[in-house]
Amino acid sequence: MAGSRQSRQDEKLYLVINDPTGAEERIVLHPDQVTDVGRAGTNRVVLRDEICSRNHCEIFRTSTGWMLRDRDSRNGTFLNETRVERDRPLIDGDIIRIGETMLLFTTDENASLERHDIDDDDDDTAMDLRIPDETIPLPEIIHSQKESSLRGTIPQPGSSAERTSAQLSRLYQIALQMGEATTTKELCNIVLNGLVGITGADIGAVLLLPARLQRKDRMSLTLDDFEVASFKSENNMTYQGVSATLTRQVVRSEEAILARDVLMEADLASRDSLGEIHAQSLIIVPIKLDNRFLGLIHLYSTNPDNVLNTDGLDYSLAVADQLAIAMKNLHRQQALESGLEQVSSENKRLREQLEIESELVGESQLMQQLRNKIAMVAPNDTVVLIRGESGVGKELVARAIHFNSKRKAGPFVCLNCAALSESLLESELFGHEKGAFTGATEMKHGKFEQAHRGTLFLDEVGEMSQAIQAKFLRVLEGHAFERVGGATSVKVDVRLVAATNRDLEQAVRQKDFRKDLYFRLQVLEIVVPPLRDRMEDVPILARFFAQRFAQKSGRRPIRFSTAAINRLVQYEWPGNVRELQNTIERAVVLCEDDVIQPEQIMLSRLDHSPLPENRDLSDPDLYDEVSIEEMERKHIIRTLELTAGNKSRAAQILGIERSTLDRKIKKYRIQIERD
Repeated sequence: MAGSRQSRQDEKLYLVINDPTGAEERIVLHPDQVTDVGRAGTNRVVLRDEICSRNHCEIFRTSTGWMLRDRDSRNGTFLNETRVERDRPLIDGDIIRIGETMLLFTTDENASLERHDIDDDDDDTAMDLRIPDETIPLPEIIHSQKESSLRGTIPQPGSSAERTSAQLSRLYQIALQMGEATTTKELCNIVLNGLVGITGADIGAVLLLPARLQRKDRMSLTLDDFEVASFKSENNMTYQGVSATLTRQVVRSEEAILARDVLMEADLASRDSLGEIHAQSLIIVPIKLDNRFLGLIHLYSTNPDNVLNTDGLDYSLAVADQLAIAMKNLHRQQALESGLEQVSSENKRLREQLEIESELVGESQLMQQLRNKIAMVAPNDTVVLIRGESGVGKELVARAIHFNSKRKAGPFVCLNCAALSESLLESELFGHEKGAFTGATEMKHGKFEQAHRGTLFLDEVGEMSQAIQAKFLRVLEGHAFERVGGATSVKVDVRLVAATNRDLEQAVRQKDFRKDLYFRLQVLEIVVPPLRDRMEDVPILARFFAQRFAQKSGRRPIRFSTAAINRLVQYEWPGNVRELQNTIERAVVLCEDDVIQPEQIMLSRLDHSPLPENRDLSDPDLYDEVSIEEMERKHIIRTLELTAGNKSRAAQILGIERSTLDRKIKKYRIQIERD
């Protein structure tokens, strides 16, 4: 007997696989590679037998020879009809059985299970398992086709023209319905409604591959990879699955097939579902687009008097093409909707954050009067001029006006007029056309257009040039404007809120500011008081800023010592709320625990009051006549002292790179003393 001799180590070994249909495949066994067998697509040998487990068994070589190991399979692995309970050695000629699939372990590269010799002492059961039953025929594939003839077809006069026109008309109707679908399931239902019955099929199913598998190697795809997206039966039958044999052929060839005599597979119902359905004919059509395999359409006819034909196959191919395009468009639409929803959510979050940051903090009488004034001004669409010193919070007042107005759902756009040159300011305000000037590579909308149906806040409006003031005035009076370098009139609906810390009356007298623009802006005026006039708000603002900066840095809540609060309220704050905010942020960074101490509050040396002649120069709050470089050197030394010579932390506090700090230490010849 051929199986009686031991395999030699230097011989090339083969595994001949004979599946339930009689199809045969052979692979070479590599001594340094484990050959795993199972139904999962990750195995080297993938079996389509339903009896097979996902990870059924494995074949490997050890120092003593080749071995077979069962991997706790549900239905067992049989070696020469003996169930494998532990690792079993393999010899040339051994037959492994998994369900109805047989695997021959051999050194003969031409060996075949159909020609394999059987010993006389083998029983009838073993003979039946080793030799495929040639008396059971397979379904007859009577036609295969890769593309529909309806693609780009123009009906010609003749007997077939009416049939083609009817098919194109139905295809058009299905395409219209697909365009209204909002989910993949709706698309698949539309497809089956347009195929089952019309093609002669009474059962249909659409099977789709998950997105992660659509670019997978088709040769490794299994039925387990597909998911049933839709099923339709005119006979109220339950879903029975699909033909594994024919499906595998369609997946590998990407050709649609029409098969007959499927009922003959009834004797093989245990290995293929067609016998359970008792189908007389079937159509299997691939769904593919852009080198991606998306899924399959299965159509069955159980009526022997109404079998499927090539016209139905051709029409089904055309419908599959439409389905693939519709799925692509639907996924693109869903991605856009998801993106828009995300942008909308982010926009809402930012707007909520803006509203929070627009809250005017303070309980003084002056702050209450300011809130009352904003409440009266906000509901109207009138121009508002906000006046006050630098740093008092004029932009916060403008935000409060916007978010308490009828335009709060619209945009709030800011522009600092003092930060730009005349030409750039004109471009920022009114926009420019492509090629209007060097660097204008594309058309740009200005702040006026961006603020359409919202509020435009112009800070430092008193710094505009005369030319910009004239054009600006025309827009305020309701006239249209043109973008820089353009000739198209643009008209917008914008509420203007302007702010300035400049004495506009003096600027008008000196001819620096247009009188007509001054009167156009001076409709409603809000004056924001300086912080020194509402010192009772300083502790409230300090705690508010400390809480905000602690949250941003992920720290626990920070409080102030009594001495620290006293230091804050004894200072006049020439830089107003902005200076207080920066001081608290610096104190939070320097604070190593949860309580801010007086020494961590580093105040500016600027003061509005004149310095006394007999001033004490050791007082850190008084002005020192030193150069900027000397001030920088002292500040770096002080910071390094506070951080005990930790340059990384010192650079973080100073807001510079570590390498920049190293250069300055070298430049100023600073000696670092570490604790």
